[in-house]
Amino acid sequence: MPLLLLKQLPRFECLLQAALRYPDLDPCATSTFLHLLRTGDLIFESEACQLANSGISKGRFSILMLLNRHPDQPQTPASLAEEAGVTRATITGLLDTLEKDALVSRSASPDDRRLTLVHLTPKGAQLMDALLPGYFRHVASILSSLTSAERIQLVELLEKIQQGLGDDQGASPCSTANNSPL
Repeated sequence: MPLLLLKQLPRFECLLQAALRYPDLDPCATSTFLHLLRTGDLIFESEACQLANSGISKGRFSILMLLNRHPDQPQTPASLAEEAGVTRATITGLLDTLEKDALVSRSASPDDRRLTLVHLTPKGAQLMDALLPGYFRHVASILSSLTSAERIQLVELLEKIQQGLGDDQGASPCSTANNSPL
């Protein structure tokens, strides 16, 4: 689902006009924010298309990537859910389809039979070895218009925004109170 539900971004002049009505609206900040959301949408869509062309969903790819980091170290479904930022129910569904396709396997932990361990299968590792070169070329092509220095600067700027949002290992900046005037 897109982050920005606008087909066209408002012109800067429109933001200046809106600032007359809403004095807290900073036209420059709003324009930057909208461009950031649009770019995120375009990147997300581009990645989803790249993965779809490879015959895999973003969710399944994410789980395989997590397992592929350390293919000889199985992980629990709970740890995968935590790292992927999804619910345990979502992980169960993803693991069911990945297991059905023989890309992962699940087994009981030898230390604690109550724990399930998820392993990347040889077929899963082979799939990742086949997919990743094209995936990484695609990622590089997305950023090809930036110089190395610009890429470093972009990361620094994005990290600065993340710090401003209080991003400490995925903490949500939203409070539990509903302060919406709507």
